[in-house]
Amino acid sequence: MKNKWSCLAIACLATLLLSLDLTVLHLALPRLVTDLGASSTQLLWIGDMYGFALAGLLVTMGNLGDRIGRKRLLLIGAAAFGAASVVTAYAPNAELLIAARALLGVAGATIMPSTLSIIRNMFTDPGERTAAIGIWSGMSAAGFAVGPIVGGLLLDHFWWGSVFLINVPIMVLVLVGGALVLPESRNPHAGRLDLISVALSFTGVVTAIYAVKEAAHKGLEHADVLVTGVAGVLLLGLFVWRQTRLAEPLIDVRLFGRRAFSASIVTNMLAIFAMSAMMLMFAWYLQLVLGWSPLQAGLAQLPGGLSGAVGGILAARLIQHLGRNGVVALGLAMNAGTFLYYSTLGTELNYLMLLPIMIIGGMGVGFAFTVNNDNVLATAPVQRAGAAAAVSETAFELGGALGIAILGTVLNSAYRANLVLPAGVPGGAARESIAGAVSTAAALPPDQAEQLVRAAQTAFVEGVHLTSLVTAGLLAVVALLALVGLRGVPKVIPDEVLARAHS
Repeated sequence: MKNKWSCLAIACLATLLLSLDLTVLHLALPRLVTDLGASSTQLLWIGDMYGFALAGLLVTMGNLGDRIGRKRLLLIGAAAFGAASVVTAYAPNAELLIAARALLGVAGATIMPSTLSIIRNMFTDPGERTAAIGIWSGMSAAGFAVGPIVGGLLLDHFWWGSVFLINVPIMVLVLVGGALVLPESRNPHAGRLDLISVALSFTGVVTAIYAVKEAAHKGLEHADVLVTGVAGVLLLGLFVWRQTRLAEPLIDVRLFGRRAFSASIVTNMLAIFAMSAMMLMFAWYLQLVLGWSPLQAGLAQLPGGLSGAVGGILAARLIQHLGRNGVVALGLAMNAGTFLYYSTLGTELNYLMLLPIMIIGGMGVGFAFTVNNDNVLATAPVQRAGAAAAVSETAFELGGALGIAILGTVLNSAYRANLVLPAGVPGGAARESIAGAVSTAAALPPDQAEQLVRAAQTAFVEGVHLTSLVTAGLLAVVALLALVGLRGVPKVIPDEVLARAHS
């Protein structure tokens, strides 16, 4: 057997790149308005198209890897990702950039489940498997943390397309290294891919996420948002119904009868729901309230991401002392405490006081997500590892979209409720967001501009307080759910136990 730790290095490298790609674009968006003349609607599609394609195709690609081979799919996806990155970097207009981002999402959907399923097949020892997934989760967390820093450094010296060209040399390493060290694995009894299920999966997930994002922008009172949301739920319901009637389904719904699988999926989804909006909120806080540059904000958040990597690695050892439910609950409780601290932030910050809190929260993320990902993969049959990984990643994407929509709405509502506009300053964009207020202030006389910015910062901080308290409460509830829902799941989950693990 080829060296499994070399295989893990290839999987981690591919995962690191995907995490980087999710965060570097945020810093480049202002440049796209100037260089490509992108409208506000086009900016939304540039940001969202990658996620739509990625989330919509995860289940399909996970199953495809089980059928044609995980190594083959990973290498195909890596080559496509590198090519799409070049197209994205040199897109001459917003329309082509949106199309290129869609191609990146399609390629990314092949990589995510492939890396996890390769780890599941290579690491048959339960302890080594948990440690490997911890390292994989840590690399993902590190990628999210490093992305803004890499993006900031590149944008300081090069044009916006440079943030995509960094993908190319990394993907070359994945292609060469993967071809040399990765073994091939597949499900020998997978059967044919049901195209109707593929269509229902893609349209259902994309429609549901689109409805969530539209609800965040327009509100639930708009008829088109409700219609789209209902359509997404119906399509996903039809998808699940069809899976129960197929000999070889895309998702074996019986897996949800296994506590370790279903409780881990739900816990991860609710946890990322709580955390996703706060990640974006904290980036706004550092830049728009404290006035830090994107690079400074990225560097400030780096310890949290790196501590997430450490937490992922330590999680395997903690399982032996606290059990799987205890480690997940501890990680989520640590995050609840972090957000309680965020509810005390003001318009000025002592970073040295914040630093240990961020580290604690980051380690908590590493604990929870590592153990939950290991639960999902260990509980699913090894032949369907790609499909199981895809379910976990899809729930992660859907939870993130819901969190940004719902908790983002809480933040914006609190901001608008607490904003007191200076006399003579029009509402409009200033009432919509703190970014709109800063933009409005740029066209006002200095005294009036200073009053508006100060009022917006104060209102935003009030929104941060409320949203942080809501998030802390939600994470505390999810910690209790994990403590109960994962109770009884063995510390070591060998394959022979899985055949009987239906409760």
